[in-house]
Amino acid sequence: MNPMRLTGPEASVIKYDLLTALSVAGLNGSPTLQTTLMRLIAAVTARYNWRADELTVGQRDLARMWSVNERTVKREIKRLLDGKILICKRGGVRGRVAAYQLNYDEIAKLSEPCWCLVGPDFDLRMKGRYQGQSTVKIVQLSDYTKPAETEDAAVQSAPGTWQRAMARLAKENADQFNAWFSQLKYTSFDQGILRLRAPSKFAQRYIETHLMRPLVSAVEAELGPITRIEFEA
Repeated sequence: MNPMRLTGPEASVIKYDLLTALSVAGLNGSPTLQTTLMRLIAAVTARYNWRADELTVGQRDLARMWSVNERTVKREIKRLLDGKILICKRGGVRGRVAAYQLNYDEIAKLSEPCWCLVGPDFDLRMKGRYQGQSTVKIVQLSDYTKPAETEDAAVQSAPGTWQRAMARLAKENADQFNAWFSQLKYTSFDQGILRLRAPSKFAQRYIETHLMRPLVSAVEAELGPITRIEFEA
């Protein structure tokens, strides 16, 4: 997003919509995600420099704002960086406070499944504002017409394939598939244990807390019963 838009005539609408997106993503997430995004919203509302497009607040100040210790602040900042919700613009070295920037594309990707929950007007605004800028990898169904060369031989002979399970998910909910499932990497399926690799820990947590039911249903329809799903680093 162009930072100038955050200080122009439509700036207030853009900011409120951004905070709304973070709020509903948190409310529909795990307790950990709720807490993390609530703390981020507080910091952004109080201290984000929209003109410079950065958040520069010391750990001590954040600890006081969030009513936590500085160790918790470090853990929360790391979680937001790992989830790509924040981007580090300048590291905090030699007594200088670190500067962080909101990653608008990642926030849009995280919150998109929840836009419709706010209302059709909000959903329409957000799609018009962010979908053209999204860096989410779109996986075409044609990619699943033949097995990947590195796919495990045991799955090749199983009743169905990982590709067909992904095709099922894409057919059921294309937006959800493009935002979350398309980025999953298949590792193995053995004795009911499905091993996958997620693009980030944040995406992994979101899938674990929101999307396990459709994932398990689609995979079991093609590969057979699943006893558990393991995400590899």
